[in-house]
Amino acid sequence: MSLTLPVRDYLLDLQARICAAIETADGSARFMHDDWTRPPGGTLSGEGRTRVLTAGAVFEQAGINFSHVRGESLPPSATAHRPELSGRRFEALGVSLVIHPNNPRVPTSHANVRFFIAEKEGESPIWWFGGGFDLTPYYGVDEDCQHWHRTAQAACEPFGPAVYPRYKQWCDEYFFLRHRNEPRGIGGLFFDDLGAEPGPDGERWDFERAFAFLRSVGDHYVPAYLPIVERRRDAVYGERERDFQLYRRGRYVEFNLVYDRGTLFGLQSGGRTESILMSLPPLVKWRYNWAPEPGSEEARLYERYLVPREWAR
Repeated sequence: MSLTLPVRDYLLDLQARICAAIETADGSARFMHDDWTRPPGGTLSGEGRTRVLTAGAVFEQAGINFSHVRGESLPPSATAHRPELSGRRFEALGVSLVIHPNNPRVPTSHANVRFFIAEKEGESPIWWFGGGFDLTPYYGVDEDCQHWHRTAQAACEPFGPAVYPRYKQWCDEYFFLRHRNEPRGIGGLFFDDLGAEPGPDGERWDFERAFAFLRSVGDHYVPAYLPIVERRRDAVYGERERDFQLYRRGRYVEFNLVYDRGTLFGLQSGGRTESILMSLPPLVKWRYNWAPEPGSEEARLYERYLVPREWAR
C-alpha cells in the first residue's frame, strides 16, 4: 500500500475544511482557486491547489496551499542536516497556510503539515512528517496567547507528556530571527523528521502514530485561531496601529525569505514561485533603526510577548 495515498486524502480534506472556516469567519470574500500541474521531465513534477482570499472584511490576505510534488533529488535545504538523503528521489506533499488580517489587533497565523518519502534502488525508503503552527501578534493579549498554546497542548496530549514541551521549545527556537535577535511571534508547535528520527519520548514512531499526530496538529489549527479572530476582529484601531502592523510584517518577510525551510525547499527545488511566495503580506514597511516609545503598547509587544513564556500553564 502506498504511504502517500491516505496522507494526500487527509491533506486535501484539511485544505477544504480550513478554507470553508476562513470564508465563514470573513463573511465577505471567497477564495480564488488556482489548480496547477508540473509534467514529468523537469526538475520537479506534480500538482497543487492554491487557494487565495484577498480584500476580505476580516482578512487582508489568506493563502492555503496544497501541493504534491516529485523529484529526482532533494535540494540542499533538505539534505544539509540529513546527508543520508542525498541521491534519493522523493515525493513531498503538504498543506501550508498564512493568514494576514486587516485589523492589527488580530494576530497573523501560520500552519503547515507535510509528509516526505525518499527512495533509492535497493534500499529501504525513508519517510517522515513535519509541520506545526505559530502565532504572530502585533498587540499581544494574554488570553489569546494562553488559548493558542493550550489548544496546541491539547493537540499533543494524546501522544504523551513530552510532546508539547519539546515541540513548543523547537518552535521558539525555529521561528527566531537571528539577525534581529528576536522571535517572530509567540510560537506554538514545530516538528520535523518525525518517523525518521526518534520522537520526543525517545522512541521511533511508526507510520500510524506519526500520521495520527500530523492529523491532530492539522485539526487543532482552526480551533486555536478562529476564537482569537472572533474576539479581536472588531477592536478599534487607527493609523498608529496600522503603521506598526505593517512595520512588524517586515519581520515576517525577513524570516520567510532568509530562514524558512519550506520557502527555501520550494525555491531550491524549482517549485511554483507564485504559490511559494503566497505567504508574504500584500503590504509591508521597513523603517531605519526604529524603536518603540518606552511605555507604549508597541513596546509591550517586545517586553512581554516577544519573550518565550509558558503560556499553557
